[in-house]
Amino acid sequence: MKIEAKLFLLMAPFFAAVGVVYGYLVEWMEPVGFLALFLTAGMSLMIGYYLMFTARRVGMRPEDRLDAEIHEGSGEQGFFSPWSWWPLVLATACAGAFLGLAVGWWVLYISVGLAVVGLIGWVYEYSRGNHAH
Repeated sequence: MKIEAKLFLLMAPFFAAVGVVYGYLVEWMEPVGFLALFLTAGMSLMIGYYLMFTARRVGMRPEDRLDAEIHEGSGEQGFFSPWSWWPLVLATACAGAFLGLAVGWWVLYISVGLAVVGLIGWVYEYSRGNHAH
């Protein structure tokens, strides 16, 4: 994770410098652009610090070492539901929410309700039915 931490920590001064240049070019009159770039620099710093902290706690991964073998990274990478439809429901709800911001608030309210149903269904998918633990 050290590579990822360095990448995010090096992106923060870049975004800050671009924010200063952008602010200077628009004479600090356009309040959204340079503020968004400064906030992006802050988020990059937070992610980089988290990855650096986690890298110290977890230790070296095979991806971080130059002498690592391919088989060292093998094994279980995580658990993924192969036949789950809930991510599709949640993605549809999120797309509807963004559409609601552009079209009308009533679409947003319907999408929030669908998102709640999708999230609850995804979380409790393995708590009932054929795949219950």
